[in-house]
Amino acid sequence: MLTKNEKRKFVEDGKKTVAKYSVVGIIPLSGIPDRLLQSTKNNMKKDVMFLLGRKTLLKKILEGSEKTKSIADKLEATSAIILSNDNPFELYGKFKAGKIKLAAKPNQIAPDDVSVAAGETSIMPGQAVTDLKTAGIDVQIQKGKVVISKDKVITKKGEVITASVAKALHTLDINPFSATLEPSLMLSDSIIFNRAVLGIDAKKTTADIALAFNSAMALSMEVGIVNAYTIKTMITKAYRIAYHLGIEAKLPDAGIIEGLVSRAANQAAALNSLTDKK
Repeated sequence: MLTKNEKRKFVEDGKKTVAKYSVVGIIPLSGIPDRLLQSTKNNMKKDVMFLLGRKTLLKKILEGSEKTKSIADKLEATSAIILSNDNPFELYGKFKAGKIKLAAKPNQIAPDDVSVAAGETSIMPGQAVTDLKTAGIDVQIQKGKVVISKDKVITKKGEVITASVAKALHTLDINPFSATLEPSLMLSDSIIFNRAVLGIDAKKTTADIALAFNSAMALSMEVGIVNAYTIKTMITKAYRIAYHLGIEAKLPDAGIIEGLVSRAANQAAALNSLTDKK
């Protein structure tokens, strides 16, 4: 328990620390395993500084600056302030990459279909076999080894995980849940980026933009819309059409005279070859 003076010092030191960074974010910690928090802090210690403390103290730190007071009310019951000078989107990607798998507990809701795959297991015959069968898993003993005879979905997405299924999954070392430490927002250059924006997939977005551009380009060319992107292609297309029309119509023009002469030469050669054969 901090004394009044310790609380005051924590807030004042926090304000000074926040002022040194260009990016300030908030991370909800409710329901986050301690091992995930510690591993994330260790993995990102070169990129991110964490300020951990009571909500009231962290709120005072954010309220102490014109730059950060706009996000003070975004603090949840259990949160941390993160500080960095790196790009917010790159930071968010690093946080997302720190996902860990978690074991299932009874009465949890399955996030997706929970299934077991057919094949040999590393568990030994005994009580574990009974536990697997109780969970509805088809098990056989083959040459002294426990073998799951066929693939099976033991809990569908949205269903409650029973105690027997949770125990069987633990026995098979299947962890259907996951947890990530993700910022709910980041403030950079007076702009607040929320999770929906930070989570944008850069590669997918780039591909979508490229596809949209190509579709728009094709449509513009089809209906003859002239703009900075189509003008060069349209001029090239118009020249090509005019050139071939001039050649077909045998219209003498500086732009096609060489083509006309070349075509006449080819036709003359063809005619000569026919004459020679006779």
